[in-house]
Amino acid sequence: MRREKNLIGEPVFGFAVGRRTDRLGMDTTATILHADLDAFYASVEQLLDPLLRGKPIAVGGGVVLAASYEAKAFGIRGGMSGRRARELCPQLIFVRGHFKDYQRLGDAAINVLYDFTPLVERISIDEAFADVAGCTHLFGAPSEIAAAIRRRVRVEVGLPISIGVARTKHLAKIASQVAKPDGLMVVDPGSELNFLHDLPVELMWGVGPATKGRLAEVGVHTIGQLAKMPGWSLERVVGRAVGEKLAALAWNRDPREIKIHRRAQSAGAQSALGRKPAEQKVFRPALHHLADRVASRLRAKSRPGRTVTVRVRFANLHSVTRSITLDTPISATASLSEIAEELVRTALADHPHERIISLLGMSVSHLERYWDLQLELPLGLEDEMCRPGTKRGIARLAADRAVDKIRDRFGWEAVEYGSTRGLSHSVPDEFRELAEKNL
Repeated sequence: MRREKNLIGEPVFGFAVGRRTDRLGMDTTATILHADLDAFYASVEQLLDPLLRGKPIAVGGGVVLAASYEAKAFGIRGGMSGRRARELCPQLIFVRGHFKDYQRLGDAAINVLYDFTPLVERISIDEAFADVAGCTHLFGAPSEIAAAIRRRVRVEVGLPISIGVARTKHLAKIASQVAKPDGLMVVDPGSELNFLHDLPVELMWGVGPATKGRLAEVGVHTIGQLAKMPGWSLERVVGRAVGEKLAALAWNRDPREIKIHRRAQSAGAQSALGRKPAEQKVFRPALHHLADRVASRLRAKSRPGRTVTVRVRFANLHSVTRSITLDTPISATASLSEIAEELVRTALADHPHERIISLLGMSVSHLERYWDLQLELPLGLEDEMCRPGTKRGIARLAADRAVDKIRDRFGWEAVEYGSTRGLSHSVPDEFRELAEKNL
């Protein structure tokens, strides 16, 4: 790698890039951009309050939702408890968060990409892919387009943004991570594997802490080491489906194209509990609160779901998940809460030695847009009260919709379920809503 300047004078960190054709005359230039706003929530807070600039700040309270780069230098990261964060950095400044400003500024930054190409796939409030293959004759080489986007976002929005440019989505996303903070990385098609194989394996899409740990146990720390693993060996470590996907990505085989109309396929929420006993009096109200948040969003978008998944994290930070797929989609708060409670009981029964839980999460997937509510006879089935077409299921949904109308008119706090009254919730639900704006 070397540092050089493109035609508009902005430093480009990466391998040289130029327009190329293969032996069949086909264009092989890197034209996929991945744009990612740097430490987005914390950067917005520093933009709104100049006194916070250059200081370690965290968005949240009981738990860190986001941290500035100054805070990350102390080892502070998202999901960490506020108490631990203050131990690492006594001068850490906590801010509660300005959610409307996150939405406004995130939209403004991503909209800059649309001024260059209509092929934009937004994947979250602060990041998006773009394909600029069809507009280079108007705006210059992909590296010039990326530099122009970065300059405009900085000037017009006031936020730093890192961009990776590559031939595939996976490599572009990795390049943007390498470019952080506030950088531009262009990967030449002729040097892709040289760039990719020296990087740590956790930069790959789909390699989280658990997979990283399993790979480390067999001596795999870089993407190059993973690429050289025999298929049967990788499958034994991470399973067949994950192994095949990671093997392909390690050799930069990623045929995915830009999806212009992308919708969220799930809705979820989680709550950090600290260290609480794994007892019903703890997890039942917490689950009902999560169900209230998730189900209300499903109803607002008329998108009930059939698969319910819960996540339980224990004191040692080990997490387990349990899920169930229903015959019919649901969006009633009480039904979702009861199903989630049963799943948590199953998870705890499978881990009888775990006495402490630190986090509960819930999500609903396999969302449906158009469905017919089929009325059901009272046959005395075990799960009858959770079925939306029964008399009780219809009554629950009617009650929920009455609550939704009150909240729409008077605000969320105007009415709440008795089982969640007085609870302190450390993770504001507005963060989930920002991520699920395209539900």
